[in-house]
Amino acid sequence: MNFIRFMKDDFVSYGSLEGNTVNVIHGDIFESFEVTDSFYDVSEIDFLTPCMPSKIICVGLNYRSHAKEMNMPLPEEPVLFLKPPTSALAHGGEIIRPEMSKQVEFEAELGLVIGKTGKNIKPEEAYNYILGATCFNDVTARDLQKKDGQWTRAKSFDTFAPFGPSIVTDLNYDNLDIELLLNGEARQKSNTSDFIFNVGEMVSFISKIMTLYPGDVIATGTPSGVGRLNSGDIVEVRIEKVGTLKNYVR
Repeated sequence: MNFIRFMKDDFVSYGSLEGNTVNVIHGDIFESFEVTDSFYDVSEIDFLTPCMPSKIICVGLNYRSHAKEMNMPLPEEPVLFLKPPTSALAHGGEIIRPEMSKQVEFEAELGLVIGKTGKNIKPEEAYNYILGATCFNDVTARDLQKKDGQWTRAKSFDTFAPFGPSIVTDLNYDNLDIELLLNGEARQKSNTSDFIFNVGEMVSFISKIMTLYPGDVIATGTPSGVGRLNSGDIVEVRIEKVGTLKNYVR
């Protein structure tokens, strides 16, 4: 399925997206729900983030090409950091460049949305805990990341975690084309088969540290080609079978 969360006037709901039609969902996509016959055209609704995570867990340096680009050895374990829920931004929203940074950059990523509570998950069972995939942009204040020596400030500004527009289920997450377009020009292009740690390994590793809850988002790392965002830019993350996340830069 292709789940979205949307607003129509003051009405907020989950929906099932097919083409340009959104069918209203009654219930909770993480528990029990019903797809109704009530529908809207996408032109009538505002996209919200497709879920409301309790936490956004990010995996750094998880593409072989990006490790090579950064002149860094392949990690022996997944490198983790967190983004706060307040950094979340919906499809179509504005990425706000903070005054304290002079170098804000994009990072196209596959996002995984957890579907049920999990702790100490085995790698081979991890896929059963994933509801689906979404497009994710790990926006980063690169100058602050270098200055601080750790990543919290650089990764945590409001609007620095755009994801959406939807959650797509039943995919092979370890073999999806991913690319980023900046003002219509391709800047990143890869496939998740270049992961250093596959999805099962990532989810299992994270679950041994922190309990995963329905709606939590795992951003799985970015391929080579990261670059700068400037005011007025339009940035798009495109992932095969998942969709296109489009945001504007202020």
